[in-house]
Amino acid sequence: MTVLIAGGGIAGLTTALSLHQIGVDCRVFETVSTLQPLGVGINVLPHAVRELTELGLHDALAETAIPTAELAYYSKNGQRIWSEPRGREAGYNWPQFSIHRGELQLILLEAARSRLGAHRILTGHHLSGWEDTGTAVKAHFIDKRTGARLPDAEGDLLIAADGIHSAVRQTLYPNEGMPVWNGAILWRGTTRANPFLTGRSMIMAGHEFQKFVAYPISRSAADRGEAVINWIAERKFRPDYSWRREDWNRAGNLADFLPQFANWRFDWLDVPAVIQAASGCFEYPMVDRDPLDRWTFGRVTLLGDAAHPMYPIGSNGASQGILDARVLAREIRRSGATPEALLAYEAERRPATSKIVLANRANGPEQVMQLVEQRAPNGFARIEDVLTAAELEGTAAGYKHIAGFDRDALNARAPIV
Repeated sequence: MTVLIAGGGIAGLTTALSLHQIGVDCRVFETVSTLQPLGVGINVLPHAVRELTELGLHDALAETAIPTAELAYYSKNGQRIWSEPRGREAGYNWPQFSIHRGELQLILLEAARSRLGAHRILTGHHLSGWEDTGTAVKAHFIDKRTGARLPDAEGDLLIAADGIHSAVRQTLYPNEGMPVWNGAILWRGTTRANPFLTGRSMIMAGHEFQKFVAYPISRSAADRGEAVINWIAERKFRPDYSWRREDWNRAGNLADFLPQFANWRFDWLDVPAVIQAASGCFEYPMVDRDPLDRWTFGRVTLLGDAAHPMYPIGSNGASQGILDARVLAREIRRSGATPEALLAYEAERRPATSKIVLANRANGPEQVMQLVEQRAPNGFARIEDVLTAAELEGTAAGYKHIAGFDRDALNARAPIV
């Protein structure tokens, strides 16, 4: 049996490696002609790191990533609201890794080419359509640069891991339209600077309508006593605000956001200095899509951002795509490359990820920052006077349960594959 995978990103490549692990033949088809280490930093949570570890990738990740030691929330005045240990420091059996998205993708790509064979990873192949014959799937491809038709491929299943602008999802849901913008714009960049706090801290400062996120992503820089800081500056406007919404990944302009952060100079981090020292930045609208009530159509299903794009709140986007891949592999191992396997995968993953999409729309665990802004906009003497212990601890614990990385449950459960 053969499984066709549309999309050579994190979710698609993890799917390929997982299928290879269970002895199932697969081929990956990626639209771009050259896979390059693009993007900025992401966090891979312990439940996803566990899956990558069980694929034999822990050491490669540890060579480049930072094992996150703590997550800390601060007010817009730089006052600590709450913090908690992360990864192994929190008692997980696996670390949480802060890593450059491109580095993670290259680790997956190199492993896939080595294990599956480079001829199984085809670039410059854009999925233009498919036919489900009932017993197989015939996929059609074009070279998107030239429009030239490429040879068809036939397999038992077609897995759409082709991202938030998925061609497969668009075909299945032609009236869905563009992703949903919530009014927030993210400016993202990386800066070489001195380490801050523990040197392995991930921080979020501000509130729902203005926020700054920062964390180090380079093991080699840390070994030199330096830091490559991945940062996100966020401003939220009214959803009907006139913005450059037609552009999903463009060079950012400091004048659009730096003045609003000019006074965010804390004794533990100089935010405007970090922003100004970056070699450049990119602008992204914060978008997602409404949860679907169906992913699987015969021998075709959605996976990763094609299935459940979500706001980058709670560090969950890439991690959930990795979990999708593992559950899919488990079900194919149980039922073969069949529609029944796809339906079993969807039955577990669609409800779980829909809850996360909706939780992120409600601001996820970052809601504590908004509560502080509402109750103590000018600062506080003691956080206990602003938030109860239940509000502080319950928000984080509840989100971990929804997102599937409750520590005790994760440490105790059997492997997915």
